[in-house]
This record gives sequence, structure tokens and C-alpha cells, in this order.
Amino acid sequence: MQNNFLDSSYIEQLENEAIYILREVAATAKKSALLFSGGKDSVVLLRLAEKAFRPMKFPFPLLHIDTGHNFPEVIAFRDKRVKELNEKLIVGYVEDSIARGSVTLKNKDDSRNAAQSVTLLETIEEYQFDALIGGARRDEEKARAKERIFSFRDEFGQWDPKNQRPELWDLFNTHIDKGEHIRVFPISNWTEMDVWHYIMIEELELPSIYFTHEREVFSKNNLLVPVTEYTQPPSDVTVKKRNVRFRTVGDISCTCPVLSSAKNPEEIIMETASSSLSERGATRLDDQTNEASMERRKKEGYF
Repeated sequence: MQNNFLDSSYIEQLENEAIYILREVAATAKKSALLFSGGKDSVVLLRLAEKAFRPMKFPFPLLHIDTGHNFPEVIAFRDKRVKELNEKLIVGYVEDSIARGSVTLKNKDDSRNAAQSVTLLETIEEYQFDALIGGARRDEEKARAKERIFSFRDEFGQWDPKNQRPELWDLFNTHIDKGEHIRVFPISNWTEMDVWHYIMIEELELPSIYFTHEREVFSKNNLLVPVTEYTQPPSDVTVKKRNVRFRTVGDISCTCPVLSSAKNPEEIIMETASSSLSERGATRLDDQTNEASMERRKKEGYF
């Protein structure tokens, strides 16, 4: 499927770069994993991995850090794709970290999004991963714009934006000492628009909540918050049914939809082209405060 606003040669260049990076990880890492949540960026990564390694099986398992507060449509889609691909999925549960006492919440219904850092580092240690492949992009958020494609993490799993390695002419330094690891972002140079163009070209299936649907929502901090068991409106706030879609998916407690009538990738591309708000800025409650800033969480080990 082609459109007159699509530069397919540019998308092909991005695809080739990402495939090269995936193969570089496979060639240099001793034990890697590809993060797959069922979200659109990880769906794109899966297709890129298929193009990089099929008809052989992937040289790494899939990995998801599960907060326990997920949209059911996304988890159902995750499991469906894993079964279709016949690949191994490892799941690290924030609930297990809570049970171990390594994660402590003030209230049982608090957001678990930031707590993923602890569970992620525990899972890395348990399986001795030295490289994790993820779908983060530089255009998502200011802190992610500071990332390298091969992003170094020290023996504590922490990220220092001032202590990263130069990447010149697609040369990547993958050397690590014991206990250290690398986070790898093959679609770091992609934009949200590029992702949707790729989804359209490849006709990739996504969880249904990425497209317009009717949902009960209420307003908070200039965002639309979905009514769920984890996000209940105050008694003095009006709940309305609106046609919405999600630009990004994550923990229910902090992920918000946007008003939308877009039913397919082409219509989403047109909406995205006219939006003045960043993907995360328009949809994430936890990215709006300094206390829960992305950069602080990344320094602590967040992806």
C-alpha cells in the first residue's frame, strides 16, 4: 500500500539500519533479549527481527516487564503474537518484586510504572542478559533524545547521559565488563510518523485500542483519563463517553488516550501530522511532573 505523502525509500533506509543493528547485537552479545510489550513500537521491532533472522528462530527471547496494571487488549495481543511466532517469552512481574520487598508502594493502587526499573534490573540479573533491545525513539521525550543507539549501563544498571560512547559512521562499541550491559535501540532514529508509515506499509496488526473506540474518560491535568479499576474519577468530576484512541500504551495508571476518529494507519498519519503535542506529552500523566521525570527514572534503570 502506497501513499503520495510517503517516501518509501527513506523508510527502507530506516529499515535497513535497524536490521543491521539487530544483527550487530546478535553477533556481539552473549545473551540478549528483545523487549516486547504488545505496543506499536515493539510490534515494529518484531517485524524487523523477522526480516533480520527468519526463517531461523530469533537468536534471543522476547521479554516483557509486566506491571500487572495493563490494558487487557494489549496483553491478549502480546500473547497471540508470541504464539504465532512460536518464540520464547520471558515475563518479569512487578508483583513479584512487591512480594520480595524490593518494590514498596505507598498505596496498593499507586502507579507501578516507575517500579518497572527494579523488576527490569532483577530480571537482567536473573537471566544474565548483557544486551536488551527496545523500541525507544529519540523523538518521544527529551531524556530519550540523549540516548545512544547502543546505550551503556553500569554494574548497577544505571544510565549516565554524560558518560556514553561516541557512535561515528555506524561503529558501535559493545565492550562491557562483568555486571554491565547495553540497551540497544534499533529504531532510535525513527519518528512516530515513521512508525505509522511502516505499520501501514507492512500491514501490521496492532491491539484494537490504537484505533478509535468509545470509552468512558474524565479530565485531569489537561489529559483524558480512562475510567478503570485503577483510575477512578473524583466524585465531583464528570465522566463522559468519548471516541478516543491511544497513541502509546503502558501502565493503566498513567496512560491516557486522545480524542480521535482514526480507524486505520492512514487516518492516524493524517492526525499525527497535524498534532502539536509530543506522543508522551499528550498521553502520559507520570511524565508531567519533575518527581517522576523520565530522565530520573532512566538513571535508575528504567528503559
